[in-house]
Order: sequence, then structure tokens, then C-alpha cells
Amino acid sequence: MAGQPLGMEGWFVILITTMKKVILPTLLVAGLSLSGFSQVKPILTATIKTPNALCEHCKKRIEAYVKPYDGMLEITVNYRKGETKVKYITDRINIEEIKAYIANCGYDADDVLAAPDAYNRLPKTCKKFEDGGGHSKPKPAPAPANQ
Repeated sequence: MAGQPLGMEGWFVILITTMKKVILPTLLVAGLSLSGFSQVKPILTATIKTPNALCEHCKKRIEAYVKPYDGMLEITVNYRKGETKVKYITDRINIEEIKAYIANCGYDADDVLAAPDAYNRLPKTCKKFEDGGGHSKPKPAPAPANQ
């Protein structure tokens, strides 16, 4: 039998065996690598003005309140500058939602004003100076010296 030429069935068996060993694994690897590319998540970083977050307590309150939301990767409140930097996944959360969460925590966020009920619940030391709180108005940045 070893010396006999292969018939049509013999070639078919060889073709199927070759396809199982070479072509199917190649297609499997290609399919898995393409599915990995579809998992890329668009990430953005933004800065939000939070002018009435001016102490360490405000910083901790905002960061603890906003961080757990789905899509939030990082949040850092800089109370000396009165701004908050956020890093988030855009297909899970957007910048307007983040501003609303900060406002619901009791602080102004860019053009979104603090929710009155949340602001009223803030400790007196974290309220605005004009409302009898401990925070004075933020100092404007010094003008550059002209020479």
C-alpha cells in the first residue's frame, strides 16, 4: 500500500489534516488579536474649576464622593489653585456628569453651581466666606512683572 498512488480520498485527507494543523490556528490567532484591538477604551483628562474647594476637607470630600463612579480613573483636587483634574473613560462617563457629581457634593464645578441642599450640609468651615464660612475668596494669581 505504501507504493500505491493516492486516490482522490487520500488527497482529501491530507488537505483536511493540513487545514486543521495550519489554517485553523492561524485564523484563531488572527481573530483573537483583532478582538483585542476592539477593547481599547478612549480616556480623557480634563481640568474643572472648583473655586470654593479651598481646604483639605473639601479635597477629601470631593475625591471620596466622585471616585467610585463607573468610568472614573483618577481625581485630584488642588485646593490651592481651586481646580480639580479628572481622568475618565469617555464611553462610561462624560465631563458634564462629573461636574454634576461635584455640584451634588456641594461645590461649584465650572459653570455648574453647587446643589443648594448639598452646600447647606457642608460644615461651616467649608462654606464660602460670604455665607459665614471659613473660606475667604481665592486670591487672584499675581501679575507677571514687566521689565
